[in-house]
Amino acid sequence: MSNRGDAVEFSGKVALVTGAANGIGAGVARRLAAGGASVVVADVDDARGEAVAAEVGGAYAHCDVRDPAQSAAAVELAVSRFGGLDFAVLNAGIGTGFGLGDDFDPERYRNVMGINLDGVVYGVHAALPALRERGGRIVATASMAGLMAMPIDPLYGANKAAVVGLVRGLGPVLAAEGVTVNAVCPSFADTDIISGFRDALESAGMPVLGVEDVVDAFVAVLRDGRPGECWFVQAGRPSAPFRFPNPPGPRTATGERVTFHHDVSATPDVPTTGKES
Repeated sequence: MSNRGDAVEFSGKVALVTGAANGIGAGVARRLAAGGASVVVADVDDARGEAVAAEVGGAYAHCDVRDPAQSAAAVELAVSRFGGLDFAVLNAGIGTGFGLGDDFDPERYRNVMGINLDGVVYGVHAALPALRERGGRIVATASMAGLMAMPIDPLYGANKAAVVGLVRGLGPVLAAEGVTVNAVCPSFADTDIISGFRDALESAGMPVLGVEDVVDAFVAVLRDGRPGECWFVQAGRPSAPFRFPNPPGPRTATGERVTFHHDVSATPDVPTTGKES
């Protein structure tokens, strides 16, 4: 991983960071700016977002990630103010705080899905044209909850598992266009999302990651991430890409595994075969 405060690693780069008014997003914005990047801080918390933007010498965009037009406007600000876009860090996210029993609230559910999943989808869509021009990178904030069962908040786990699936599927598609997409999957980190159950975590002896530890992983992914990788972040061990088990897949009559070209929608005869590694 990069040394903290590296002053040259991101020189000349332009980054958009959503959910950057506090927590992980603010930490990423600060680290990128310390490394020489120009940063657009995007959030709905105008007071804190503007303060972070002023601190890092960047620009602030009011951006409700549930609205695709606002994601597009944040990208346009990066392009118009700084001349292009190299990194889109799609970090905006919230916890749920409810389940599928008597406490279920469809309106709150749509709001959570709108931020945690739609915000990534809309952010990718908005950023792609600018990123294609410069061979850029997308990093979405997922969670360990997207890699393993999350009994204390199954709906949050569903949000983040969807982000993981999206990143894995987009990996080869966008790599063919010169854009690398990754996810960072932290365990419980010291942010506002865990405020409602921080005491329970501490009582159970669950380590809570420092924000800077998660930011270290973002820096490593922005530097070294390969298409479609989802990097776990856990206390006490170095971050690395999660090695997904190879699931059973469709086979031809002769036993060869069926695979697909990167752009299934463009070519009718996309299935190919190959021996499973």
